[in-house]
Amino acid sequence: MLFLPAAALCCLCSALVTMAAEQLIQDDLTLTRRVGQSVSFSCGGTEQCVVNEVWWYQKKERGTFRVIGYMPKRGSCTLNKGYGHPQKDDFSSMNTQNSCELKINKVKRDHSATYYCNCLQVRPTGYGYYIFGSGTKLSVTDEQVVKPVVSVYPAASRAHLEGNSSLLCVASAMFPPLVQFSWKRQKKNGGEAEELPPAEGEQLELREAGRTIAIRMVDGSHSDTYKYSCWVKHEGGTVEARTQQELPAPAASCPPEREPADLPALQPADLSFQSQCRVKLLCLLYTVLIVKSLVYCCGLSLLMMLTNKGASTNCTHAD
Repeated sequence: MLFLPAAALCCLCSALVTMAAEQLIQDDLTLTRRVGQSVSFSCGGTEQCVVNEVWWYQKKERGTFRVIGYMPKRGSCTLNKGYGHPQKDDFSSMNTQNSCELKINKVKRDHSATYYCNCLQVRPTGYGYYIFGSGTKLSVTDEQVVKPVVSVYPAASRAHLEGNSSLLCVASAMFPPLVQFSWKRQKKNGGEAEELPPAEGEQLELREAGRTIAIRMVDGSHSDTYKYSCWVKHEGGTVEARTQQELPAPAASCPPEREPADLPALQPADLSFQSQCRVKLLCLLYTVLIVKSLVYCCGLSLLMMLTNKGASTNCTHAD
């Protein structure tokens, strides 16, 4: 049983990056508590687990993942915490709605961290792998929870590639700072609002001090059919914001010398903000290219070293 947390930690980074379709559910993005209060962390979707064990990990902002222990998915909810965590005596378990949750009876400031759950899953081919929750960040502070201020509007002019349009959603002035974005659309002639299909566009998120920005690509051919809104999930509640301007229509075929008409002029602050976003996107792309180049050079150097070593070994045997 001792090999399990070590193996889980080895694949934790790749699992959090890939975010496979099969993952555990941690509905609480953040939880804010004062010193001395209690807190519990839930983990849903454990019916996917092939064993009756759910593992819990603590990740502090400047620390590594630490194993807290494991407990059954349901039933006795006994927390096995014999893995040397320095705060192990602070953790316990509780049974709620036929599931087991991790609990801290009296929180301290050094309990501020992100808590992850995981368990073992097996593919139909028999290959085993670990699935994780998205994590719940605990903030132990005297600050009050403040809901975000949310605004959303079209992000650029009508001249978009492949007829797509961009929506920019900004969440600011919230505490804790962590939020989660989702998008909905509603037909202009009425009807129920529906979640924006994931396959219809891509989303980029940017975080900076005091605000978080989400940029979402949508199909410009639907601009005359739907109204779009941005939903921001936060510990203080979910906030909705609708576009105040019409979405730009897709660029039409026209002679090269004619420029498509732009949207009504945005305020200077909005233009400056868009410029910042473009610069950050270019910096991100440039960083990715540099990393790829470094990986290629390191791999090529390693291959040359192995080749030279093999050649020298052959020469020694020949002598």
